[in-house]
Amino acid sequence: MVDFLSIKDCIAGQTEKMIELERLLCSIPALAPESGGDGELKKCEALQAFLQKLGFTQFERFDAPDSRVSSGIRPNLVVTIPGKDDTQHIWIMAHTDVVPPGELAKWKGDPWTLVQEGDKLIGRGVEDNQQGLVSAVFAAYAFIALGIQPAHTVKLLFVADEEIGSLYGIHYLLRTHQLFTKNDLILVPDGGDPAGETIEIAEKNIVWLKVSVQGEQTHASRPDLGNNAFIAAADAALRFHALEGVFSHQDSLFEPPYSTLQPTKKEANIPNINTIPGEDVFYMDCRLLPCYPVAEVMEKMRSVADDVEGKYGVQVSLDIVQSDESPATPDSAPVVQLLTTALKKVHGIEARLIGIGGGTVAAPLRSAGYAAVVWSTLDDMAHQPNEYCLIKNIVSDAQVMAALMYGADAI
Repeated sequence: MVDFLSIKDCIAGQTEKMIELERLLCSIPALAPESGGDGELKKCEALQAFLQKLGFTQFERFDAPDSRVSSGIRPNLVVTIPGKDDTQHIWIMAHTDVVPPGELAKWKGDPWTLVQEGDKLIGRGVEDNQQGLVSAVFAAYAFIALGIQPAHTVKLLFVADEEIGSLYGIHYLLRTHQLFTKNDLILVPDGGDPAGETIEIAEKNIVWLKVSVQGEQTHASRPDLGNNAFIAAADAALRFHALEGVFSHQDSLFEPPYSTLQPTKKEANIPNINTIPGEDVFYMDCRLLPCYPVAEVMEKMRSVADDVEGKYGVQVSLDIVQSDESPATPDSAPVVQLLTTALKKVHGIEARLIGIGGGTVAAPLRSAGYAAVVWSTLDDMAHQPNEYCLIKNIVSDAQVMAALMYGADAI
């Protein structure tokens, strides 16, 4: 029997192939149509071809229809590595889409061309979420290279559309296919810390809200003849933000440990200074502790909007752009316990359980009743200029993932 040290050494010897895969994936901009892109198909096909050359043989595609991209589909790819036990699957799920590079002048070079500086790989998507993707690939590859079976069947899932809301990714899969069982272990390597010691088991409930205020336009010299939608909107934004003091429960699992209701995006109203705007639109990003259901918060916000309407003689509409709420994964869940054991045995890391304010693909899984955790070792460079990941983190995370596949308790 091959011992785990051989698997660990095998992974450590694959750094050139890891860089090659990062370079390939970085070179294919997988942008959503909302970001001016054509989706993930070319990247997904290139990934599958690379995996076939490595020796992976079992592939399944679950394509979500999307007429906005030239191919008409948003691909979700499952790669299976059969295990000794097929009654419990180990899922490692990464996303193939990325965000736009932003202001190009802030990049050292072309965001779509991988740059290596020592242990650092620089390029759009190299960390978010290609680091976790590459770690998962080479954790599983070690079993192929060494000719051994993992303890349980391994499923690598590469989903579309995570950056825009997962409508064509995990939400599509949960709605149309029965891929998971309540017995499965699910890891999402799409968040973490530089020490690799935090395991995310909970996420705040999220509401993105569009607030539209309709007043009456008039000349700025005669505000008495109109209803200033901008003033009403500003008051509404401040009142919504003040609800942080109403929904004031604190939970030390999260950072910050309280709910946040923040005005963010603001649309332009009138183009000139000397007109009272009759319409104003802004957005709220609300991150709520799990103890506060979205419906409860929306009911209170509607009450606040009604007060603003009465004070200013305007109409205020609240439209939910995106909303997610999910229960926490219990700290007693097998995936939490096994990952904690793997971190301790492979790298001597004492894991800490946390909650986060950001949203990941773990949230819809938890909402569907599946225990999922988010973990990886990263410097949190997602969406930033000169995004980078560290090769050593790809290697070390792959070794922990391989321990899950091998059977952490057997190491």
